[in-house]
Amino acid sequence: MLDQIKGLHHVTSMARDARQNNEFFTKKLGLRRVKKTVNFDAPDVYHLYYADELGTPGSVMTYFPFPNIGKGRYGVGEVGTTVYSVPEGTLAYWEKRFADEGVAGMSRQESFGEKRLGFAGPDGDGFALVENKADTRTPWAKGDVPSDEAIRGFHSVSLRLKDGGATEELLKFMGYEEVDTSGTVKRLAVKDGNGANIVDIESLPGAAFADLGAGSVHHVAFAVENRAKQLEVRKALIDTGYQVTPVIDRDYFWAIYFRTPGGVLFEVATNEPGFDRDEDTAHLGEALKLPSQHQHLRPYLEQHLQKLED
Repeated sequence: MLDQIKGLHHVTSMARDARQNNEFFTKKLGLRRVKKTVNFDAPDVYHLYYADELGTPGSVMTYFPFPNIGKGRYGVGEVGTTVYSVPEGTLAYWEKRFADEGVAGMSRQESFGEKRLGFAGPDGDGFALVENKADTRTPWAKGDVPSDEAIRGFHSVSLRLKDGGATEELLKFMGYEEVDTSGTVKRLAVKDGNGANIVDIESLPGAAFADLGAGSVHHVAFAVENRAKQLEVRKALIDTGYQVTPVIDRDYFWAIYFRTPGGVLFEVATNEPGFDRDEDTAHLGEALKLPSQHQHLRPYLEQHLQKLED
């Protein structure tokens, strides 16, 4: 069993409209945009990152907004719900805020003894807030949400799978342990993790497979401290029979990718070098940052990328 992985690093999803996406996460959810860059493989598409003040691993939601993308189709083989942690007693605040802001899909829930508020993102993305009195992480305090109620970071992700058994075994190999069961959902967690250290597995054997599109999670990334730890994880996965990519430089972290038995794309990302490698902390996410291979496209991109704010 591996011990290098400490929880989630980021979750990356697909969207249709960059401006709407930016408004939802920075205004409605009160998160900080910590990076405005572009997709490495499609530089005419943004890659937007929303997180706490510093872009701490375990708090980072990222999006590829493709203007003409079709809507994703709910199903198995995907991350179904991305769950954020909020302070105890704050769901009433969020329920009123979401009602005032016109956020869709709200529902009060309770799972694993935790109070939850489910809601939908602008493309029908599945989200929830969970009250967590034990979460001591520092929120982004200069956003639209007061710090006493603000999102602390991720709590968990929930995977929808046709058969969760093989993915459960993979997660246990990655250092997760089963900690609870609720109906058809198994909960696994990393001990002494980074606060975003829970993965729930929901098995739905009769469901159809999901289709990737707007509102779909593209991949979920797990956090390791540095490149040395990442190489240890990569070797162990390859030795176990997984097809793992070479290490890829993503400017703000190094990444490896592999497909799980249940169909979900997993990434293992380093905590280094972080989002302040090319911007001062006080100004994260303000300027358009481009990968070195796309710098020559700056004049075109600055003219043609959708404006995120007035």
